[in-house]
This record gives sequence, structure tokens and C-alpha cells, in this order.
Amino acid sequence: MPIVSIVTPSYNQAGYLEQAIRSVLEQDYPQIEYLIIDGASNDGSVDIIQRYAHYLAHWVSERDSGQAEAINKGMARARGEIVAWLNSDDFYLPGTVAAAVRAFEDHPEALLVYGDMLAVDASGQPINLLRYRPLALTDLLCFQIIGQPAVFLRRTAWERAGGLDPSYHFLLDHHLWIRVAAQGPIVHIPQLWAAARYHAAAKNRAQAVAFGHEAFRILEWAKAQPDLAPALAPILKRATASAHRVNARYLLDGGDPWAGLRAWLRTFAIHPPTALARFNLLGSALLAILGLGRLREWVIHRRSLRYRRRPQTVASPTDAAEHRYHIHCSNSDIAE
Repeated sequence: MPIVSIVTPSYNQAGYLEQAIRSVLEQDYPQIEYLIIDGASNDGSVDIIQRYAHYLAHWVSERDSGQAEAINKGMARARGEIVAWLNSDDFYLPGTVAAAVRAFEDHPEALLVYGDMLAVDASGQPINLLRYRPLALTDLLCFQIIGQPAVFLRRTAWERAGGLDPSYHFLLDHHLWIRVAAQGPIVHIPQLWAAARYHAAAKNRAQAVAFGHEAFRILEWAKAQPDLAPALAPILKRATASAHRVNARYLLDGGDPWAGLRAWLRTFAIHPPTALARFNLLGSALLAILGLGRLREWVIHRRSLRYRRRPQTVASPTDAAEHRYHIHCSNSDIAE
């Protein structure tokens, strides 16, 4: 059985950290190497880590420059043939690691495998199901986002890609997926593998505006890469529009509907199909501008009530999860 190395970067997430730790330690796959890299938390996180220290291959609590440095530091010590990281406010569903290993066995050509993902609120209650589809390099260059907690990589692909770029702080995972997909195939497995927590202190809420800036930065970086430029050139218009669409979505999350509206209109002007595929962003912006944002919140709340039952099986097929949750949405964003 291949060793699976999992790294958890941690910084002042004591309210969520233990659930993340237990979701790794309670996996039914026997060959897990678990490392926690804490950034000198002062909220009690270290006390939680110490309670589980005898189950860990390594842990440390010291200052670092951010998430990317912490994950890279953990991966440098990891021995597994398969690697992943799990943020301290997310968690795996039971059976996920074994399912990921099977996916690599079934798809020996795959450098990266990814499942579907639940979105949960601050208390861990499901509020949406994020279903993905098979993606290729061109899709990633057009900012089709994969939920990071549901991703596992071959260590060789991680090393050839050079790990995470510490200069990225928001779309650092997407930047890595592009570099891995440039090497070879990535494979989607239609199973629920993980849960991502959406709460007020999460980066995608607290610093939402910065995500759009990094999308444009990734686009400019890709244009200058000899191995990416040929793939990007035929889809440059769609990719540029997609960067504006990402910007629109996060500007809305950041509470700036006017800027979000302008970004959506730029998307439409550059590549109308990309804008119309996310017509709901226009609706959300207009509702907020008209002072009807509470209507959108009410719709999201009503939708979340359908998902209150947690899955009874882990790494379950998405179709089964849809039946269990009575899920009828297929969008890839939590609030849209």
C-alpha cells in the first residue's frame, strides 16, 4: 500500500482544527503519514495539536510567511507517494483517502485526482454540494476551480511542479493545478471526498477582493510560460473573460456589488458565453444594488435547509448523495 502524506497548515483556527485532525486520523486507510505545520498560533491550537501529537509523523509551531510556506515545509518532510493538504478549517469525509488511492490505482496515468465536495457553514452543517466535471489544462486556464480539500497528487507531480509558489496567497492551489495539468492528465472521481468550510474569517470571505487580482496575475504568468502559451493562445479571449468572471464573483463576496457588476459586464463584453454561463452573478449584483440582498440570503438559507443531513456513507457517489440530499443544483460556487 502506498503511503499517503497529508499536511495541515494551521494558524489560529482552534475552533475548527480538531475536526480537521480527527477527519484524517479516523480514515480507514492504514498507511497515512500526517504532519501539522502551525504558524505560531496563540489561540489554543497548539494545545489541540499536542493532544494528538503521538499520532503525528511531525508537527511544529513556528512563525512562517503564510499558507504556502507552511505546506511546502510539511511536504519537504513527507515520505508518501501520494500527497495532499487539508486546511485546518476543512475536513475529509470517511473513506476519502482509501478512495483516492483506488483512483490512482484505477488511473495509473493520472498525476492528480479530485472528488466532489460539500460546502459547510461555520458549525459544519452542509449548505451546498459542489459537483465538478472532468477538466483539462484548457479548463484550468479558463479558471474552472477545483475544491482544494478534495484533491490528491502524486508526489512526483508535486516535485516536478515545484510545490506551491509562496508569492501567491489566494489562488495558490489553482496555480499549482495548472502546473500539474501541464505535465499530464488529471482525473475527476464523482464521489464526495471532503468538506470546505465557509465562514466569516475564511480568506474567500475576509479577503475576497484579492482573489480577482491573483486571477489576472495567473493569466499574465501563463502567457509567458513556453509550455502553457500554445494552449492558452486559442482560448485567450475566454480565459480573459473568465478572469473577470472570477473577479466579479469575489467582488460580490467582498460586499462590492457595483464593482462586481462592472466586472461581469467586462466578462460579457469580452466573451458573452462565459458571462451568460454565470448569469446568476448579474442577478446577485443587481439584487444587492437594489437593496434586495436579503432576498438572495433567504434563497441561500432555504437551499441550505435541504442539506442538513450529513452523509451516511463516505466517499459516496455523487448521484447517491444527490438522492440523499435531494440536491438539484450543479453550480461550482458556494453562494451562487
